[in-house]
Amino acid sequence: MASPAGESPPSTSPPSPPQSREPAGAVDGRELDKSDSRVREMFRQIAPQYDRMNHLLSMNIDRLWRRYTVGRLRIEGTAPILDCCTGTGDLAIAIKRRAGADVPVIGADFCFDMLAIGHQKSAQNRQSDVHYLEADTQRLPFPDNHFQCVTVAFGLRNVADTDRGIAEMVRVCRPEGQVAILEFSSPTAPGLKQAYGFYFRHVLPRIGQWLARNDKQAYAYLPESVGQFPCGQALCDRLAAAGLRNTRFRPLTFGIASLYEGTK
Repeated sequence: MASPAGESPPSTSPPSPPQSREPAGAVDGRELDKSDSRVREMFRQIAPQYDRMNHLLSMNIDRLWRRYTVGRLRIEGTAPILDCCTGTGDLAIAIKRRAGADVPVIGADFCFDMLAIGHQKSAQNRQSDVHYLEADTQRLPFPDNHFQCVTVAFGLRNVADTDRGIAEMVRVCRPEGQVAILEFSSPTAPGLKQAYGFYFRHVLPRIGQWLARNDKQAYAYLPESVGQFPCGQALCDRLAAAGLRNTRFRPLTFGIASLYEGTK
């Protein structure tokens, strides 16, 4: 599969030296409010506009990122696949289309309003039949070692306890199974870093708030949550600490997003 524009070689550098286990939402001693109630209500309010806003604000590049992620999955046999923080189901639907009718695909999210839109999208295309379940990634209602692949796209940074969410994803993944995490990151190239940072912090929140009105400042929360979330080797270290091996990350579109992979 062709790679999204700007893909960088994967990084498999050794783990960084041990660092403070400060919560992922902390920066300079200040916590971003990622409480379950705040995040759930925020997504409830923007659910009707969520897909349109994602595609508009990313200029549809988010579709390429998801397509690339699906292409990286090692789908074998008929064991089920789980997509956590599935939202309106874009990644789960794409996985189902590739996996085929014999592989059950479950999309789990703790915001019912987002899942309802996913239901509607799957109903419009029978080839994309996904089972949706209202569930918190920090407390997944599945047995150990159950899924051949466990994925999440642009949702892990919204989980109140990042390490607990990762641990649950690893717990329900089968031995030799794959965990894949697609998440926003920060470009590092001089010039692009500054330009993108200005757009992300000052332009995107204004456009987002204007087009998807909500009282939780969802599109101001987005750059804050990305800026305070571990990325690159720091997130790979957390995946390794949770029990994954062969962890690696691949920057996409000059580092605006990154795909993280690991094997249980």
